[in-house]
Amino acid sequence: MSGPSENDILEALEQVRDPDSGESIVQRGMISGLVVKDGNVGFSIEVDPARGPELEPLRQEAEQAAEKVKGVLSVSAILTAHRGAGQGEGGQSSAGQGQGAPQQQAAGQQGGQQARQLAPGVKHIIAVASGKGGVGKSTVATNLVLSLSLLGLKCGILDADIYGPSQPRMLGITGRPQSEDGKILKPMQNYGISCMSMGFLVAEDAPMIWRGPMVQSALQQMLRDVEWGDLDVLVVDMPPGTGDAQLTMAQQVPLSGAVIVSTPQDIALLDARKGLNMFRKVDVPVLGIIENMSLFVCPNCGHESHVFGHGGAKTEAERLGCDFLGEIPLNIDIRETSDSGRPITISNPDSPHSKAFAEIAGKVRDKLFQGTQKAAPKIVME
Repeated sequence: MSGPSENDILEALEQVRDPDSGESIVQRGMISGLVVKDGNVGFSIEVDPARGPELEPLRQEAEQAAEKVKGVLSVSAILTAHRGAGQGEGGQSSAGQGQGAPQQQAAGQQGGQQARQLAPGVKHIIAVASGKGGVGKSTVATNLVLSLSLLGLKCGILDADIYGPSQPRMLGITGRPQSEDGKILKPMQNYGISCMSMGFLVAEDAPMIWRGPMVQSALQQMLRDVEWGDLDVLVVDMPPGTGDAQLTMAQQVPLSGAVIVSTPQDIALLDARKGLNMFRKVDVPVLGIIENMSLFVCPNCGHESHVFGHGGAKTEAERLGCDFLGEIPLNIDIRETSDSGRPITISNPDSPHSKAFAEIAGKVRDKLFQGTQKAAPKIVME
C-alpha cells in the first residue's frame, strides 16, 4: 500500500484556517517546501514576521492536521518569514522589496520568535565549518565533540546541515525527539552527547527543497526550541560553503569561535580561506584550522602517500595568521567507524587517529576555557 501523497497532506491542511482572515492556509499560499517521503512530512508556513510570535498555535494545528492523514509517521512544520502571508505563489516576495528586507525579516524574527533565548544554558558554541563539501567536516565534528566529552566536558552537537544531515548516522542514533509540552524538544542522546538534527525529523533519503529563509528559521528553532540544558560546549556541524545557513549562525548565534576543516589540496584551501574570512568579517574568532585526509598510510606495507598533498593547511594557517590545530590521516578505520555509528574516538580510543583528535580537542578546550576567546560576534551590515 502506497503512503500519503502531497495532495493528501494539502487536503488535510485545507482545514487549517488563518485566524485573521478565516481562509485556508493552503488557499492563502502559506504552505511551501512540502516534502512527503515514506510517511515523513515536512513543510513551512510562511507568515508576516510581525505575526510570528502569535502563530505558534497555527503551526501546531497544521502539524496535528497532517498527522491525522493515514500513513503519516512524522510531521515537522516550521514558521518562516519570506513573503507577506496571503500573497500566494505569484505574489510579490518580501525579499524583492529592496536590499533591507532580509535584515528587517531577521529583526522581526529576533524580536518575536526568539523571545526564548537561544541555548541559554550553553557556555560555548563553536562552529565546525568548511568552505566546500567532501573534506570530511562532519566526521571531524563528530570525533571532536566526542573527544571534548572524553576530556570531561559536557557536550552537545547541532547538525546544522539541513540539506544533508549526517549526525544521526554517525552517532548511531535513531528515533524521533520527544516533547513533554508540545513546544520544546528533548535532544537525542548517545555516548553522553546531546544531539539535534533535521535527520531525526525527516526520512534519511528525503530531499529538503527549502529556500534560505526556511533554513534560517529551522536552525533558529533547533537552538531555541530544544532543551539543551547546561552544556560546556555545543558543537555546530555547519553545512559546507558560505551561504544563508552560515550567515545565520555567524550573525545571530553567540559563537565563541569557529574551527575550519580542509584537505591539503589547493582548491580546498582556497574555499577554506573564504570560510575563514567570512567568520572574521562578522567578528567570530577562528580557533584554528584542521587538515583532514592529511596523508594515507598503507595498512599492508606502511608506505605513506600524500593523496591530496600534505602540509597545505598548516602553511595556509601560518599565512592567514591563525593557529594550526592538527592533522587527521585518510584512514579506512575512521570511515568505517563513522558509517557504522561507532566513531573511532569511541570504538578505538587508543588508536593514533583518536589520539590526534584528542590533541586537537585539548587545544580547542584550552582556547575556550583559558580566556583566549573574544567577545560574542556583532552583526555587521554592509
